[in-house]
Amino acid sequence: MTQKIFQEEHEIFRDTFKKFLAKEVIPYLEEWEEAGIVPKAVWKKMGENGFLCPWLEEEYGGAGGGFEYSVIINEELSYIGAHGLLAGLHSDIIVPYIHTFGNEEQKQKWLPGCASGDIITAVAMTEPGTGSDLASIRTTAVRDGDHYVINGAKTTFISIGIHCDLVIVAAKTDTKASPPFKGISLICVEDGTPGFTRGRKLKKMGFHSQDTAELNFEDCRVPVGNLLGKEGQGFYYLMQKLQGERLVVSIMAQAMAEAMLDMTVKYCKERTIFGKPVSSFQHNTFKIVEMATEVEIGRTFLNSLIADFIAKKDIVKQVSMAKYWISEMANRVAYDCVQLHGGYGYMEEYPICRFARDVRVIPIFAGTTEVMKVIVGRMMGL
Repeated sequence: MTQKIFQEEHEIFRDTFKKFLAKEVIPYLEEWEEAGIVPKAVWKKMGENGFLCPWLEEEYGGAGGGFEYSVIINEELSYIGAHGLLAGLHSDIIVPYIHTFGNEEQKQKWLPGCASGDIITAVAMTEPGTGSDLASIRTTAVRDGDHYVINGAKTTFISIGIHCDLVIVAAKTDTKASPPFKGISLICVEDGTPGFTRGRKLKKMGFHSQDTAELNFEDCRVPVGNLLGKEGQGFYYLMQKLQGERLVVSIMAQAMAEAMLDMTVKYCKERTIFGKPVSSFQHNTFKIVEMATEVEIGRTFLNSLIADFIAKKDIVKQVSMAKYWISEMANRVAYDCVQLHGGYGYMEEYPICRFARDVRVIPIFAGTTEVMKVIVGRMMGL
């Protein structure tokens, strides 16, 4: 990373976090993959050590650091293949909704727990048939006195759905709004609220230790005080925060690409065939150089976006480009790295196998590659 992003204190933090991972995460990765979930106690340990919401102000239980610390956490988790521990989703994608749009009472109530690991968050937007089309959601929140009554099934792809203590639900408080997205609001639902239930934990191609679940809301009564911001502004709030979400996902993809390249170069230097290292054959050398070049380009692009994001610049267009290009690049790298590993690349005991499975979802979640291209195309006036 460039010096303009990281200073000495950031590198000290990185070393501290790497030591934490070596003790509390790396020895258990395979166990969590087999179990299909990361123990909730790990989230608590992350919080106790200041590795959740590091940017949060001290008055809300945070360390008051900058986004640089979040970058380090997301990178290091991705480097070691701890893709199931989606700390970035909680810390840098969901909690900022509360921080930005919540009132002071809500912040005091929830943010300290978000930093300590006592409150793990999820966001419920996706429904069957809606995906990226948020304006078509069917979940409703009808005002009844001092409560909203929520009904709907967020049955697909709710990350951290099993462990979550607090869910930000996108629901229609005005079903007659035109256009429809103007009727969407964000409402916080706490674990234990009557009418809020979890369905099955979903089985996925990758991210096996990450708890993606079904969530359901049936006559779920939530206090009006749990509304985030204003009624009917939910869609705008979601759009406002998406550039941060896509930057976090790009950071994950870039780190995964770098890790896959590193492990493959090491393997190809050590593995011999016909009496020569795999890396010494011209085709393989060229393939590795091609991957290294793309990874370098991705890092340079990503660094510039991180710096601009920290400087609070508008990067919607560029981060949409990065989200699609870096995630697709990481998948190209995954394919070639598996190929260079030969049969061992298809074996679970080799990290490249899990990385290749896990990286496949990156061009899909947080907005598909195709949606990113639509966004950029519209911004180009196409």
